[in-house]
Amino acid sequence: MNIAERMEDFNDRRASKQPLEYPSCGSVFKRPEGYFAGKLIMDAGLQGFQVGGAQVSTKHAGFIVNKGQATGSDYVAVIKHVQAVVHEQFQVDLEPEVRILGE
Repeated sequence: MNIAERMEDFNDRRASKQPLEYPSCGSVFKRPEGYFAGKLIMDAGLQGFQVGGAQVSTKHAGFIVNKGQATGSDYVAVIKHVQAVVHEQFQVDLEPEVRILGE
């Protein structure tokens, strides 16, 4: 496989797993030891949870996407809700991977 084919394969795999159709900050939470953040969020039933324009991706629960006109406050509210529910259900603390400015 040449370089162009490998790049295309990589991009195809990425597009099949990540919500590239909406703007996002990428992966929101660090991987907690022994767990996968996206799986915990999915298992907590939070895929699709939305505040304003910020939504936990239905494609990959480790991403929060901008469905349109999301504010920083919307995004932070989703993060805090996800952290609270995951902690309540699994006693696991999710630490943001993204850096939140202006708090």
